[in-house]
Amino acid sequence: QVQLVESGGGLVQPGGSLRLSCVASGSIFSINTMGWYRQTAGKQRELVATISSGGSTNYADSVKGRFTISRDNTKNTVYLQMNSLKPEDTAVYYCNSEARSSRYAYAMPYWGKGTLVTVSS
Repeated sequence: QVQLVESGGGLVQPGGSLRLSCVASGSIFSINTMGWYRQTAGKQRELVATISSGGSTNYADSVKGRFTISRDNTKNTVYLQMNSLKPEDTAVYYCNSEARSSRYAYAMPYWGKGTLVTVSS
C-alpha cells in the first residue's frame, strides 16, 4: 500500500504565501504523476496542479502564475508553493499520486487525508 501525508496548511492573509508538502510512504514500487486537488463545501474536488515523473507540470487556470508544484523524488515528496493567495483559494487541499505498490502489478491513484488552507483577513 501507499500512504500520502500532507502538511503545511493553515490560516493566511490575502496576498500571503503557504507551502504544502506531501510525503509518500509504504510499499512503493514506483510513483508516476503526483498532484494537488482542492475541495470546498458544496463543490466537487477540482484539480490544482500535477507534475509527472519527468517534471512536466499542469496547472488549473485559476492558479497559474501564483502556484508552483515541484517534487523531490529522492524523498518521495511533492510540494505546492502558493503565493498571492486569495480568499477563493480557501479549501481542503488533497495530495494525489498515481503509484504502483510493490504488491500489485499495476498503478492506481492514492489520496491523502487533506490539509485545510484558509485565506482570510
